[in-house]
Amino acid sequence: MAKRGARRSAADPTEGPCPCGSGLPYADCCGPIHRGVAAAATAEALMRSRYSAFAVGDADYLLRSWHSTTRPPRLGLDPGTRWTRLEVLDADRGGLFDTEGTVAFRAHYREAGRPGTVAEHSRFVREDGRWVYLDALPG
Repeated sequence: MAKRGARRSAADPTEGPCPCGSGLPYADCCGPIHRGVAAAATAEALMRSRYSAFAVGDADYLLRSWHSTTRPPRLGLDPGTRWTRLEVLDADRGGLFDTEGTVAFRAHYREAGRPGTVAEHSRFVREDGRWVYLDALPG
């Protein structure tokens, strides 16, 4: 017999700390960027917001934050992938007064109970005044 309260539903990733690792609540960090009421101020902030979008399953935001020349027509996210941690390894340029920048990161996930990691060195540029993801550098 199961104990009362022993069964819990999966936590809502939009409640509690932001998946990007900032330490702020999602509602005060990447949430406003995802909803379009705030903009990412730097390339790193955009990369963190995109990681958080993967974590909360917001494919629409991922497409909106992708450069128009490299954006796929649609994006399907695997609901079986649980994004668990982001490590920002390096950021070059991409600041408040820059028009381009790069961010190297490792994103950790679990899929079918097994851990995995995605590593990328991403390029970001400004398009219509806002930061967008362009592509990944080879390597």
